Amino acid sequence: RYFPVIEKILLENGVPDDFKYLAVAESGLRHVTSSANAKGFWQFRKLAAKEMNLEVNDEVDERYHIERSTRAACHYLLQLKRRFGTWVDAAAAYNVGPTNYRNDLRDQKENTYYDMNLPEETMRYIFRLVAIKEIMSQPDRFGFYIDQMERYPPLDNYREVLVDQSIENWGDFAHENGVTYRQLKIYNPWLRDNHLTVIKNKYQIKIPNDVGK
Repeated sequence: RYFPVIEKILLENGVPDDFKYLAVAESGLRHVTSSANAKGFWQFRKLAAKEMNLEVNDEVDERYHIERSTRAACHYLLQLKRRFGTWVDAAAAYNVGPTNYRNDLRDQKENTYYDMNLPEETMRYIFRLVAIKEIMSQPDRFGFYIDQMERYPPLDNYREVLVDQSIENWGDFAHENGVTYRQLKIYNPWLRDNHLTVIKNKYQIKIPNDVGK
């Protein structure tokens, strides 16, 4: 369901396609919250999200916005690649945190992931990404037989409505646009409240087409 969107943004930003599996490792492509209060597919904590120019407040949380959070993840990964030299090191630093990774490199007098002694989760992280890729790209080899009818349909049949004024109630907005509140939230999970206060930002809201057909 989500890979076509993620793949396109990775390609546009010069990040290897395999990094879509990092989102799987981080969140299972679900809108989850970690024990460290990281959220969304790419598991940004609040401060890091704001540093990547994602809006995070009680009404809007763009960590749940697939396009904007994926662009933020690309920007962050490119920063890590420039800082640590390789995509493998960038992925490891994404997992353990760049400050911790820098300190471990310094303290252990090493310059590559494969020569380091790191927390168990990070030691397994790169190999976990490889395993996820292998299983998801050829599931039948590993005993997963998924009929096409059992796959989640893509959320790609929608139009966008520009919102530049406050919305008192998203239920009213949804019904005015021919959809239900639930359908609106499925396509726009980053809308976190039942209303929206617009001060200066503008928002593109996805409205699904052919509802019920």
